[in-house]
Amino acid sequence: MAIIISQNGQNAKKIDKSTFEKEGYLQNYIHQNPEAIPVYEIEEDKKLLVLVREFSTESGPIDALAIDKDGEIYIVETKLYKNPDKRTVVAQALDYGASLWRHLDDFDGFINTIDEEVRDKFGVGLKERVGGFFAIDDEQFNVLFETIKRNLSDGKLKFVILMDQMDERMKDLIIYVNQNSQFDIYAVEMEYYKYEQYEIMIPKIFGVEVKKDISVASASARKKWNEKSMMDDARQKFGPEEFKLFEKIYNFAKENTDQINFGTGAYATFSPVFNKISNKSIFTLGTDKRLSFNFEWFFRDNPKNAELFKTELEKVGFSFAEDYKETRPSVMIEVWKEKADGFIGAVKDLLK
Repeated sequence: MAIIISQNGQNAKKIDKSTFEKEGYLQNYIHQNPEAIPVYEIEEDKKLLVLVREFSTESGPIDALAIDKDGEIYIVETKLYKNPDKRTVVAQALDYGASLWRHLDDFDGFINTIDEEVRDKFGVGLKERVGGFFAIDDEQFNVLFETIKRNLSDGKLKFVILMDQMDERMKDLIIYVNQNSQFDIYAVEMEYYKYEQYEIMIPKIFGVEVKKDISVASASARKKWNEKSMMDDARQKFGPEEFKLFEKIYNFAKENTDQINFGTGAYATFSPVFNKISNKSIFTLGTDKRLSFNFEWFFRDNPKNAELFKTELEKVGFSFAEDYKETRPSVMIEVWKEKADGFIGAVKDLLK
């Protein structure tokens, strides 16, 4: 295939398709220009931020590790058509996904590794890089990374196979896997042309058109929750007694809060803001049965009240690590269900 370029309708020139000599060039191009991956065809406003290249796993290095604003994690694997192992690229990407999933045992270490690589590459930390790219504040950043953690915990990863040329067998394989599994795999064929100092990339994405008939957990990953949908989700996920506790905490928050922020992840979450205590939400409760204490940004906003909150929580049986001021420690329902009334009381004490 060739393309024709001209200037003001004159001096038309035929430009033949070029080739990538090395996969590393294609990897670097995507790192520098993530918008070349047309995820906007998946969802109109979606865009990717490539965090790191050659991210090390037990199965080998991931060519590019990327995220979007909804906390979706993308494993990008590049292959040139001339590469003899291109037939195994899908299996290779899934193998990397399994290795990445194992990082959940040390999510903080996983994030620290990415932070170090981002600092080496861009001279700023991960938070600054992500916040600037997606135009989000500190609280939104923390909500985003809580969603990333949950998606990683649930193995909800997305895969992008990026090639300079793709045959029909590869396209059929992508469609087949998407139609018959819970995976989301997209194939991107990148046509490459060069003219003088310019490079022209024409990306074509495959796999977006698949409509899955099976129940796919990740379909709710970008769901925008509200009170009704959250409570419906809670009724499905909690037992009767557990739901009463969830509802009790939510109703207390609703009656006393100045603002409730609902999450957008795979699980419904709510984060109330009590302006008398802090301008940031002091806790988050979700239908994954996790109660998170938002000390990380609570302390930056109001350290005195954050310290008081921690003390009151300890009185009712919660315990925290020494570095709690820099984290968002969380507990599952097995821990907080017996302390629900005491937890509500701790918040009430701060509201007096």
